[in-house]
Amino acid sequence: MRIAIAGAGDVGRSIAGELTGNGHEVLLIDRDPRAVQVDAVPRAEWLLADACELSSLEDARLDQFDVVVAASGDDKVNLVCSLLAKTQFGVGRVVARINDPANEWLFTESWGVDVAVSPPRLMAALVDDMAGVGDSGEPLALMALPDTDLLELTLPVDAPHADRPVAELARALPANVVLVAIVRQGHVRAPQPETVLAAGDDLVFLSSAEDTDALAALLGPG
Repeated sequence: MRIAIAGAGDVGRSIAGELTGNGHEVLLIDRDPRAVQVDAVPRAEWLLADACELSSLEDARLDQFDVVVAASGDDKVNLVCSLLAKTQFGVGRVVARINDPANEWLFTESWGVDVAVSPPRLMAALVDDMAGVGDSGEPLALMALPDTDLLELTLPVDAPHADRPVAELARALPANVVLVAIVRQGHVRAPQPETVLAAGDDLVFLSSAEDTDALAALLGPG
């Protein structure tokens, strides 16, 4: 798939690294020259531009992309980018990051958003579901999204990817599965390619429902 990511901060670069590792074509867009760190995601394309400007998105040929991810740290930017992507360029799937939970009510189809992801809500879901987390290697659905599940899986002690870097796991994941967070000892961290996974880590994935069994088999006990 061709995927455009608006916002090349830590979150945007982390998403881009995962997606390029899974074989997708990724374009990172940011108006801040300091955010353009080509060496951080060398397999991605980069565009220094304002994702809220129609002319910039026209230059990016956004109509040729399958997915747009609005991942900036500014909710206003994410909403405007989502709306333009959907209404002006007909992008089939728009995923938007919610920074302030008070703005969650805005992130709907009215603003072109197909899937809204709120890190605070994600963390709350992890806490709420903690009692149901086990060591069996079975994915636990945290919340359902249209055509997509947000899943948590606790990495078993004898899982083949325990004590291995995230980059190796990313290459082995099914095409429609993305690792979005690692929860270790109560702390949430963005998965970097060099991050070494540890037994007991809670791994959070965005996954198509039909890939759940494949994910369980990949990360289950050896």
